Amino acid sequence: MEKTDKIYVAGHRGLVGSAIVRNLKEKGYTNVIGRTHRELDLCDQKAVRDFFEKERPDVVVLAAAKVGGINANNTKPAEFAYSNLQIQCNIIQSSHEFHVKKLLFLGSTCIYPKMAPQPIPEDALLTGPLEETNEAYAVAKIAGLEMCKFYKRQYGDDFISCMPTNLYGPYDNYDLTGSHVMPAMIRKFHEAKTAGKPSVELWGTGTPLREFLYVDDMADACVFLLENYSGEQHVNIGTGKELTIRELAELVKRTVGFEGEIVWNSEMPDGTPRKLTDVTKLHGLGWTHKVELEEGVAKAYAWFCENVEQARL
Repeated sequence: MEKTDKIYVAGHRGLVGSAIVRNLKEKGYTNVIGRTHRELDLCDQKAVRDFFEKERPDVVVLAAAKVGGINANNTKPAEFAYSNLQIQCNIIQSSHEFHVKKLLFLGSTCIYPKMAPQPIPEDALLTGPLEETNEAYAVAKIAGLEMCKFYKRQYGDDFISCMPTNLYGPYDNYDLTGSHVMPAMIRKFHEAKTAGKPSVELWGTGTPLREFLYVDDMADACVFLLENYSGEQHVNIGTGKELTIRELAELVKRTVGFEGEIVWNSEMPDGTPRKLTDVTKLHGLGWTHKVELEEGVAKAYAWFCENVEQARL
């Protein structure tokens, strides 16, 4: 990539996209563009094509997606499948049609089989049944990364994919009806502390193992791949480290300063029992994470406190 390339980041105001924009600008890329949903509906095929025809981006980062936690995925699977397939198909086809020289598609580790080998290597994809609670989202994301592979095979397009692990950090979604586990915990503990409540209820048993990556580290890895990778196979992005949800809850509780009790609602779903990425491929390319979990949670909570009203929306 050239520093003057026009780089379109789809989803530039979200958790992932905003971090990638920050990283690109920090690295000296001077022509980074984005569009809000009001300005460009990515589910509208004609609108997306018109945008590409007018703007002619050199590089595209496909970070836009309809996302949510277990509850949202469980209750609105058709919406998750349909919206994400529309977004991906429209952007990938327009990128091909208007000769984008590099595209990065961001997937999610939920695409891997529920009982995948641990740590999960890239070649575990499509080797077993998916986790039921986010199956629709996972199927859509699998379709997106496979499309990148097929466009590369058929047309020679330099379209690559990466699979970030669980992310957290500035501009995360703290709406409890659709948020992921980390922001949900931060908000619940913060509001319980503020209100002087004696306890906080969390879903599940607390036993599943999860890996978490600070979003600015993820962005740095994405830009690294844009600059250094053109392979057909997707690349895992993670830390290679894990902890239980119960251990995470205790860490967030300490960081927030909540002194009450944690009540685990075991009638609610746990999700996949374990999900740790094998980051051997990424390390072999020359990239490793920098922000450890304790530091990252402190940064995330500081951002939440500074932006609490915006975060709740």
